[in-house]
Amino acid sequence: MNQVKHNRVFLLLGSDLGDRMMMLNHALAGIASVIGVIICRSHVYETAPWGFVSGKKFLNQAVEIMTQNTPHELLENIKMIEEQSGRKRTDGMYQSREIDIDIIFYNSEIINDRNLIIPHPLVQERRFALVPLAEIAGNIVHPVLNKTISQILNSCQDQSEVKKFEREAR
Repeated sequence: MNQVKHNRVFLLLGSDLGDRMMMLNHALAGIASVIGVIICRSHVYETAPWGFVSGKKFLNQAVEIMTQNTPHELLENIKMIEEQSGRKRTDGMYQSREIDIDIIFYNSEIINDRNLIIPHPLVQERRFALVPLAEIAGNIVHPVLNKTISQILNSCQDQSEVKKFEREAR
């Protein structure tokens, strides 16, 4: 009898174009319908762009999911969800985007191939990723750095403001 493997995955969602909250919700719906079960999600945080200059702020959210996808299937499904949300990829340049979904952790696996690097290679340098991740997975140990997310956040050099997003009154 073949046993189905359930993989514990942490993703980071981000949006700075259009109705940012709607984009996050659309991505969550895509994840739930195509990729797997959403176990937990952080609050939504508003952050400045990282790696490029823009007058727009990002909304970011970390989610924990359980999936049967392999790492490469997961990546392909994420790209499909991003494209359905209007994301257009460009090589090597950070820029504003409708939606961005990054794989932060896939179980405790270390993957480093031409198309996929897990854990995310810059997570330890980004408060916008660490703050929401610490909220839902502060005790998870980074498989390369051998430190918890909370420890990494406490020693992070990035001083960018990351604040909980309060919806504007309509």
